Amino acid sequence: MAETETRNHVLNLTDAAQAMARKFLAEEADPSDKVLRVGVSSGGCSGFSYNVAIDTRKDDDLVQSYEGFDAVIDPISVQFLKNSTLDYVDDIGHAGFKFENPQASGTCGCGTSFTVE
Repeated sequence: MAETETRNHVLNLTDAAQAMARKFLAEEADPSDKVLRVGVSSGGCSGFSYNVAIDTRKDDDLVQSYEGFDAVIDPISVQFLKNSTLDYVDDIGHAGFKFENPQASGTCGCGTSFTVE
C-alpha cells in the first residue's frame, strides 16, 4: 500500500483513504454526527463483502479517530478486518476504496468480496 498508514488501529487507513473520507464526510448535510463506517457482510461471489459508507455511530462500534473524522467498525466485522489496510485508488477504469486483508484466503475477480479459512 502506498502512503502513510495510521498504526495501532484494527484497520489502517492510508493517507489517500483518509483524504477521501474527509471529502465524503464534508459533503454531508450535517457532517458533525457522521462517521466513516467500514464493515463486512455475508454475500458477494466469494462469501463476504466489504462495506464502506457514511453513517452514524452506534453504541457498540469500535471507534478509530483520524484527523478530522472518526471511522467505526461493528463488533462482528472487527474479527475480519484485523490488521487490514484500506486505501483509495483512482486508476484507469476504477476509482474507489480498496482493501488489503491478510486474513483473506481468496478474493473474487472484482476485489469486493473475499473468503477466509
